[in-house]
Amino acid sequence: MHDPISALNGQSFDGFAKITEIGPLGMISLRCDLGEKPLAAVLKKMGLSVPAPRRIVQAGALSVGWMSHDELLVIVPYADVQSTLETLRNALAKMHFLAVDVSDARAAFRVEGDKADQILAKLCPVDLAALAPGELRRTRAAQVAAAFWADGDGFTLVSFRSVAGYVMGLLTHSAQPGSEI
Repeated sequence: MHDPISALNGQSFDGFAKITEIGPLGMISLRCDLGEKPLAAVLKKMGLSVPAPRRIVQAGALSVGWMSHDELLVIVPYADVQSTLETLRNALAKMHFLAVDVSDARAAFRVEGDKADQILAKLCPVDLAALAPGELRRTRAAQVAAAFWADGDGFTLVSFRSVAGYVMGLLTHSAQPGSEI
């Protein structure tokens, strides 16, 4: 395995909320019939379950998020991607599925602090007051596709790596002291 390099080398910004590019993070796009028993069984062995629509299930360093009616985003430590892919491929071998390592095609950010929700409220057409615990939202951050969920005292946001600099710029601009909502 190569030495991973995150999109922005862990760049961070302290404004009225803290913005940090987190990574590298292992991400697997898993496409299949989400109602299949082998899928539920392999996720259960990982300490997870098949998430309901627009939900994310977390267990320690592992997460699985609902991305669409036939797609999950499996999040693992970067070093565990290949072994997790092998586990998934072995467990799902008798069903139709696609499991792809998308780790190096994505960028992940943490937005933390008491006013972290204000950052996303400026950028995403989402009612953050109605965001339930464990809810994953696929949306846009200004002009680019993004997904995010609440986690601890903030949010984790995932975008395409190709727009990581743009997303970091949006987040840091939105976190400038004095621009609170």
